[in-house]
Amino acid sequence: MHGQESRIVVAGAGSIGCYAGGCLALAGRRVTLLARPRLVEAICQGSLRVSDLEARDRQVRPDALSATADPVAALSSADVILVTVKSGATVGMAGLIAAHAPEHAVVVSLQNGVGNADKLRQALPGHRVLAGMVPFNVVQSREGERPLRVHRASEGKVAIEDGVAGLTGLLGVEGFQVETHADMAAVLWGKLLMNLNNALVALSGLPLAIELADRRWRLILAAQVDEALVAMKAANIRPARIAGLRPALLPHLLRLPDWVFRRLARRMLAIDPEARSSMWDDLERRRPTEINELQGAILGLSERTGAPAPVTRRVTDLVREAEQVGKGPPGLSPDAIMARGAG
Repeated sequence: MHGQESRIVVAGAGSIGCYAGGCLALAGRRVTLLARPRLVEAICQGSLRVSDLEARDRQVRPDALSATADPVAALSSADVILVTVKSGATVGMAGLIAAHAPEHAVVVSLQNGVGNADKLRQALPGHRVLAGMVPFNVVQSREGERPLRVHRASEGKVAIEDGVAGLTGLLGVEGFQVETHADMAAVLWGKLLMNLNNALVALSGLPLAIELADRRWRLILAAQVDEALVAMKAANIRPARIAGLRPALLPHLLRLPDWVFRRLARRMLAIDPEARSSMWDDLERRRPTEINELQGAILGLSERTGAPAPVTRRVTDLVREAEQVGKGPPGLSPDAIMARGAG
């Protein structure tokens, strides 16, 4: 049973983690952020500002939230650990949890991709590990802005695996709604279909609302989703509904003319103008992306099942190229992406 006095650690607090931790702290939960020194310094200097698409704009009191870069200080008294690191850092964070957290601590993966909870389970056999999914986008303020601001730029409820009494009551607070789901694997594969768009935002450099409103970009996303659905079907994977829509209908929706799409996909387009994608942010900050965990998951299915995925591979190669060049988002056009594959 997890009550409001439980100690919550956000392990690897970036944009999503700071937003989650900020909402929890504002609701009176006992929260520690385990974050990079840069973010710890920003929070200690000017606290944390939390805003969202519904026009809430709140500042966390300095004494209501602790932040540290020291894993021992953060993890040693944890009751619940929310893992929000990028997928490539999952195994490393699992090692820190194994070394420093008590075995009674429940671990929840709130990460992109479909395999992170399994990685955590393998590394943490003594802990209860739950899969989770964050459906919304969070934008972080510019470097040097104080207080550090994290802004939820789209909507949706966080989904977590069922099975731990009191956990949704502990984690579900204003601005950060949480619900349980019986089939988290289906939820994660469903989210992956939409996360295939992260790479297109990164390659274009466009805000998400502008990119998704342009049919030329949606055609590329639709082609990737088609490839993903074929590969998933061959692997007997059934993704969950996306914003109430059956996955099989998603490519048809994406291919509609812009004016029809705007009318039928209002929930999908309910995005703050500031929002981009975490993959865009990674290229902007010259960090490794999660392309291997997103498009790479579809390419893995493609290789195992023989389902072709040429557009997904093309997008993957372009993101990897941008990572290697290290000059930020390359600002490609839809035509440039498709022409690159034809050459």
